[in-house]
Amino acid sequence: MSSLAGKVAVVTGGNSGIGLATAREFHANGAKVVISGRDRGTLEEVSRQLGHDVLVVQTDVTKLSEIDQLMARAHETFGKLDILFVNAGIYKGAPLEEVDEDAFDEMMNANLKGAYFTVQKALPFLNEPASIIFNGSVNALTGIADSSLYTAGKGAVHALARALAAELIGRGIRVNTITIG
Repeated sequence: MSSLAGKVAVVTGGNSGIGLATAREFHANGAKVVISGRDRGTLEEVSRQLGHDVLVVQTDVTKLSEIDQLMARAHETFGKLDILFVNAGIYKGAPLEEVDEDAFDEMMNANLKGAYFTVQKALPFLNEPASIIFNGSVNALTGIADSSLYTAGKGAVHALARALAAELIGRGIRVNTITIG
């Protein structure tokens, strides 16, 4: 029996990189996997490659209505959610003096707002117990030049995870952050 047999995992930002690798690993270990991302073509190709027990949903996590659709489709298709990997995000390095309001909003909307509302929208569908995993960054823990905006957003994600761990423990929902880099 696979270690994740019977579990349903939602992976945001599953088009490529860490998200795609995680979705593949969850699937290989027996989970039914819901993969979201912005690139429909890539999502469809991943669905073809993985075959059964996969749902792909084109989602922009900066749009709450699209997160609502993602969670509703995941629940309608598989009936429950056991694992939420909050991975969607962007990185655009720039020195402090070059960051304008548009760049600030773009990065914070994708990396913090998207993470926050992904958890909020998933919460009604999460089993008790369940697991929420945030993709953090070493940038949140160290000073790296030309990454102040990204660092601030990922630092907020780390803080959010700590707060939610305390808030959701009574419901049997475990919250962790992995730190990459």
